[in-house]
Amino acid sequence: MHPLLERARKKGNPLIKGNTATILWEGKTAPFLVDDSNEWEEHPVPMEKVAAGLWAASLTLPRDAYLEYGFMDPETQERLDDPLNPDRYLWNGVGAYNHFFYMPRGGPTPLAQVQQDVPRGRVTRHKVETDSMAVGEERTVYLYQPPVKRPVPLIVVYDGPDYLRRGKLATITDNLIAQKRIRPVALALVQNGGQARVIEYGCSELTLGFVAERVVGLAREHLNLVDIEQKPGAYGIMGASMGGLMALYTGLRLPGMFGKVLSQSGAFSFPEHEFITSDIVRHLPRPNINIWMDVGALEGLLDCNRQMHTLLNEKGYRVTYREYPGGHNYTAWRDDLWRGLEMLFGK
Repeated sequence: MHPLLERARKKGNPLIKGNTATILWEGKTAPFLVDDSNEWEEHPVPMEKVAAGLWAASLTLPRDAYLEYGFMDPETQERLDDPLNPDRYLWNGVGAYNHFFYMPRGGPTPLAQVQQDVPRGRVTRHKVETDSMAVGEERTVYLYQPPVKRPVPLIVVYDGPDYLRRGKLATITDNLIAQKRIRPVALALVQNGGQARVIEYGCSELTLGFVAERVVGLAREHLNLVDIEQKPGAYGIMGASMGGLMALYTGLRLPGMFGKVLSQSGAFSFPEHEFITSDIVRHLPRPNINIWMDVGALEGLLDCNRQMHTLLNEKGYRVTYREYPGGHNYTAWRDDLWRGLEMLFGK
């Protein structure tokens, strides 16, 4: 047996040395490797023959990186499982299962783990009527009340159920509050529009109305919130990808309500077309908002986030920007979002 294959059967894919991760495939022919750092099916990576029936592809990565990957049949374009990494396997939320790994200096944030001695907030599920401002007659909204009695700021979360389940947002918030790293906050986690998601998050005025009137109205009814009239801009808005774009747009359009913006991997161009957020930043008076942006150093939206960050800086916005060692996925967003919460709501 080839030494590389023997190691992979014992340790699993990939084999890591320094900042190089080598992914192996055993078979008569080789599939393509598709992964975060090569924009998946847009730039499939051919595997090289190492020995009879053994193929390899090597990636140079940051030593603290998180990467998701898969294999693709060159002829049928179908995804193939990795038998050398069967346990590290998850649903990516957009149509496929991915294998994953951390480089040696990386790892999941401990903030995503439930701690027995940490007071937990209460999560409740609600339905809210859309009043024709969103697709369908009603939409699911999860509300999180932190374990305190005093009034608190609200954060509205686009793609809320994904952030709740896959991003572990409620658990991270519990732990940050318990560690006194952020002030207590409430959450309103809004279900997206499914097939209409891109349209609803593409700088839609109707989505603004739905959030400001129906979602915030629901939150005021069920949560103990600070008075936005007395503390303008006290609420936060957050999202990832198209939700990150919509979060920035919401802050730009409704700064008196949402003065704190958390955008992860914002899709600020699509694919080359700039959304109206860029023109608002360029040509309109600067609102009083505070912005956190992060984006994966291994993903396709890196350039448009760099461009938006540069534009915001040029126009004098208060913006904090970070490139994390990962791609465009909820695990990477989960591991990094605590930094944005600390910056925007830290004590």
